[in-house]
Amino acid sequence: MSRVAVVTGGSRGIGEAISVALKELGYKVAANYGGNDEKAKAFSEETGIPVYKWDVGDHQACLDGCAQIAADIGPVDIVVNNAGITRDGILLKMSFDDWNEVMRVNLGGCFNMAKACFPSMKERGWGRIVNIGSVNGQAGQYGQVNYAAAKSGIHGFTKALAQEGARFGITVNALAPGYIDTDMVAAVPPPVLEKIVAKVPVGRLGKAEEIARGVAFLVSEDAGFVTGSTLSLNGGQHMY
Repeated sequence: MSRVAVVTGGSRGIGEAISVALKELGYKVAANYGGNDEKAKAFSEETGIPVYKWDVGDHQACLDGCAQIAADIGPVDIVVNNAGITRDGILLKMSFDDWNEVMRVNLGGCFNMAKACFPSMKERGWGRIVNIGSVNGQAGQYGQVNYAAAKSGIHGFTKALAQEGARFGITVNALAPGYIDTDMVAAVPPPVLEKIVAKVPVGRLGKAEEIARGVAFLVSEDAGFVTGSTLSLNGGQHMY
């Protein structure tokens, strides 16, 4: 029987690439999304991957959403915590709501999804949780104290939960992308983007498919001895 994978933020950008890659490898994939109904519908029609709408920062919504996926497709074996938002601004201009919302979604979403799926993974003696961090959670970034803190928190969350899951056959790892050629990065003004690329030793932005291949390894049977680790895919921008 195919493993069931849930990818949060799975209908756009990096999440879309992850969802498609896992389906192509034979997994039963469910893609969570938060708001863009039109894009999610088009994604589902194009790929055949079912989509489920809920806010990953809402604890009960995660419990209910994963229970629905289990009823529709089967118990969740793999969770890829990819969903995230930005509310950038320097600390002096950042509101508490900007801080809190990023922490609630980006870091809280990882907790909520783990709480929803960890118990059934434990019962079955197998599970994979992959949390998508960021180079900016490792190195920091001007104007992103909220985002950098949330992503840095993901790395600590990963190491701690990996220790809890190890004896139950559950691995927990993180993947920290650098700057990837997505719609979000494409919105950066060209002069700023040129400066970013200039700091990447390989001389280009990453591709969403490259991140997806990293996730595919971490959720595979072959990665059973890998847990509590962070795979950094950033073109050498930050060596950590």
